[in-house]
Amino acid sequence: MRVVVQRVSRAAVTVGGETTGRIGTGLMLLVAMHGEESGQDLAWMVNRCVGLRIFSDDQGKMNLSLADVGGAILVVSQFTLYGDCRKGRRPSFIKAGDPAVSEKLIDRFVELLREAGVETATGRFGAMMDVELVNQGPVTLIIER
Repeated sequence: MRVVVQRVSRAAVTVGGETTGRIGTGLMLLVAMHGEESGQDLAWMVNRCVGLRIFSDDQGKMNLSLADVGGAILVVSQFTLYGDCRKGRRPSFIKAGDPAVSEKLIDRFVELLREAGVETATGRFGAMMDVELVNQGPVTLIIER
């Protein structure tokens, strides 16, 4: 599982002119599955993302978590995070999970975020999405499990 975490002041995803997810302050997560993630892996990633202290406190230090700032999460599936560009000019996606399996894993990941009490919006799996965000900082991290 590979997740790109972006601290945002706002973010939205649109599919075919329809907004499927929108948040204010929070995190946009670009999520890719390799297809062999366990429930334990998903729970670990939820705890890691929700608990990250990457929001600024009164002194401007990254010291606050998503809960501390009352933030939300926007989850966007992005299998291209497993694109391997080491050979040739066309990325290889052989490390990306099977779409049917990955969709179920991402759905479960979103369920776990919501069960953790986090307001969570999403894109649409497998769709061509327009993603819009204002990256706060900018702060962008990559987390793998």
